[in-house]
Amino acid sequence: MRRVPTADHTPARLVVLVSGSGTNLQALLDACDDPVYGAKVVAVGSDRFDVEGLARAERAGIPTFVKEVSQHDSRDAWDLALRRAVAGFEPDLVVLAGFMKLVSEEFLQTFEHRVVNTHPALSPAFPGTSGPADALAYGVKVTGCTLFVVDPGVDTGQIIDQRAVEVLDDDTVETLHERIKVAERAMLVDSVGRMVREGWAVEGRRVRIG
Repeated sequence: MRRVPTADHTPARLVVLVSGSGTNLQALLDACDDPVYGAKVVAVGSDRFDVEGLARAERAGIPTFVKEVSQHDSRDAWDLALRRAVAGFEPDLVVLAGFMKLVSEEFLQTFEHRVVNTHPALSPAFPGTSGPADALAYGVKVTGCTLFVVDPGVDTGQIIDQRAVEVLDDDTVETLHERIKVAERAMLVDSVGRMVREGWAVEGRRVRIG
């Protein structure tokens, strides 16, 4: 599957999904302020009301939507509602930026190879929500972050980019995670920009940009 930039250089359309403070979203918003970046955030969605990520979008004049699981009769109904809301904005790329819900295979098929997420470890090591703590407990000397194409597994999709972060002797989970977040934001901005400007292809386990 290959995605190419638009011939007329129209900015790529990003839909960003958040569940919390939206620091990765803010990094993308700041990058999109530069026309050379090649993308714009056209909508921000969440599975929760009253989160700072939505407020960031509203302050920037970007449309928002919320689809809470509790508002729907089933998880499948929620996923369908989320899928329809995202599709309504015709995204070129869907960015899960601290979005704390798993999406379905149907969601991923609708936006095939166009859903990306970050993980605070060097995949395939330490999958799940406690990557920094797991890395520290294992005693590794280097950890980091990964940007990947989302698949039905947990942090198992094709790797787009990775950044290494040294583990210091006096690190706590909090200090290590904060340094990973800094690397994560830079990686996300750099890689999404390259993808939308140069195009990308998913070939088996490999993602090729350009």
